[in-house]
Amino acid sequence: MGAALRHHGSEVKEAVLLALDAIRRHKLRSGLTILGVVIGVSTVVAVSSVILGLNANVIGSIESLGSNIIICYKHPWTSLGRPPSEWFTRKELKAEWAEEIARLPHVVAVAPSLRIFHPMFGAGTSFVRRGAYRAKNVILQGNPPSIQEIFNIELARGRWFTESDMAHRTPVVVLGHDLARTLFPNPWEDPIGQEVLIEGKAFTVVGVAERQKQALGTGANPEDNIAILPLSTMEKLHPEYRDYVLFVKASSGETLPQVVDAVRDLLRRKRRLSSNQPDDFAIFTPDAFVELWQQISYGIFALMFAVSSVALLVGGIGVMNIMLVSVTERTREIGIRKAIGAKRRNILWQFLLEAVTLVSVGGVVGILLGAALGLGVRLAFPSLPAEISPGWVLLAFGACAVIGILFGIYPAAKAARLDPVVALRYE
Repeated sequence: MGAALRHHGSEVKEAVLLALDAIRRHKLRSGLTILGVVIGVSTVVAVSSVILGLNANVIGSIESLGSNIIICYKHPWTSLGRPPSEWFTRKELKAEWAEEIARLPHVVAVAPSLRIFHPMFGAGTSFVRRGAYRAKNVILQGNPPSIQEIFNIELARGRWFTESDMAHRTPVVVLGHDLARTLFPNPWEDPIGQEVLIEGKAFTVVGVAERQKQALGTGANPEDNIAILPLSTMEKLHPEYRDYVLFVKASSGETLPQVVDAVRDLLRRKRRLSSNQPDDFAIFTPDAFVELWQQISYGIFALMFAVSSVALLVGGIGVMNIMLVSVTERTREIGIRKAIGAKRRNILWQFLLEAVTLVSVGGVVGILLGAALGLGVRLAFPSLPAEISPGWVLLAFGACAVIGILFGIYPAAKAARLDPVVALRYE
């Protein structure tokens, strides 16, 4: 048994060495043959590494919002298809409903919020000025002090506004990180207590927010170019704007479903909806963003597999062609081997292993190239992290072996079926 295994192992080793020697002797031909395999495998490894890194980054950012946050708005925020026209005719939610929601069981805090920005781009539409310094595309946001209980916005310096600021509509503002740097570019300048002009009206800076984590993209984060005002002050500045979002914090993740049901029931009563009418508002949690991102990432993976499959198919056809050429070139060699005792299975295994070896070399090159591309993206764009997954690397390499077997079996079988007499006469 041991001798048979050693003999079989020596045959495999010999076939692999012959394949590597054929690649060495025909470098250009072999390189062009495995080019499709290299492209397919490198695409799988590079794209999967970037997507896995983004998954960790995006899901981590969403989960940092908390597992017990509820968002109420007039229509959903997560939709991949074309939104129905009915969404655009819905009436806004009202800020005063927050007081009743706050009295529901298991509700810790409620905060109505107003935001003036361009939803398509995530950037603001307002301007803020301080002397000669001017910031454009600033997001204006109005919040009550209770927003801190829900999202715990970190401040680099200063304070958050108080209930007194809300009651008196005090013209105070908390600046985002980038907005503060634009208006106060000198490092020795302290923004706290200084005045800025928001759409021509004077506001006193009481706080500066920490830099916000960015889940996707590179460069400046629009969430850092933001001016946060007390909600009552925002309503005074823009009385025509009533597009409220209601943020609700449940006491825990376990009580979240109960709070969602209670909030839905209250909003339906406020909307005066009968039992047979559907909701004309949306209630969702951060899990909705996770599901949306997973749908997007699955779509990217599907596209990646389509591209990779075509490339691997082209590579497999190339391998089959080159192996058929190799069989033709080595017909006399096959005849000599059969004449001195080689069996059909020996010839079959030799050419099949050569095909697998050829494709495997392409797979190794593709894996190295894909890993290099993934790490290059990580170094060039720190906000687009890449994680090389051993599972995807093994899957890509396994696909190469399968391609080698599927497209190498016909040339190998053709070589094994050659008649030794005819093969010896071949010139």
